[in-house]
Amino acid sequence: MLKTLYIVRHCQAVGQEPNAPLTSEGHLQAIALTDLLFDFGIERVISSPFIRAYQSIAPLAKRLGLSIEIDNQLTERVLCATPLANWRERLAESFTNLDLYLDGGESSRDAMARGIAVIDEVLQQEVSKVAIVTHGNLMALILKHFDDRIGYAEWEKLSNPDVYCVQFLNAKTHVERMICA
Repeated sequence: MLKTLYIVRHCQAVGQEPNAPLTSEGHLQAIALTDLLFDFGIERVISSPFIRAYQSIAPLAKRLGLSIEIDNQLTERVLCATPLANWRERLAESFTNLDLYLDGGESSRDAMARGIAVIDEVLQQEVSKVAIVTHGNLMALILKHFDDRIGYAEWEKLSNPDVYCVQFLNAKTHVERMICA
């Protein structure tokens, strides 16, 4: 059975905090995201509990008549507990050294594992088309699991919103970028 997952990065938000809402532009992007995904036959919607992720997919869920399932495993990855002046360099390093662990943060391997746990659960279900809304770093790590060529450069190119289509048929997986804002 062909399974199609639409991995979505949230729309533009006012900040990075869990309660940061979408900007005015982000709300317009959520409508455009709805228009893009509406005709794909999505049967289930799963979102990070962060407000910006939920608000990004709420218009689509409402239009489809679906409830949004919240999964805490889809929250943004914390690279380090304290701000780093060289955080981009450390993030780049974390894509090549998946076990890099910074104080109070989460390694790429650990973040990837929790994101893939959501994917694995979805793949066990009878539904064939699912939208999963998360954050840029975790999205890139989930995609890297299926295509090792994805790394820091691809993370840098992500937009708000962004959508990748990941298709599963038998033992084959196909990853393709659908949109970027």
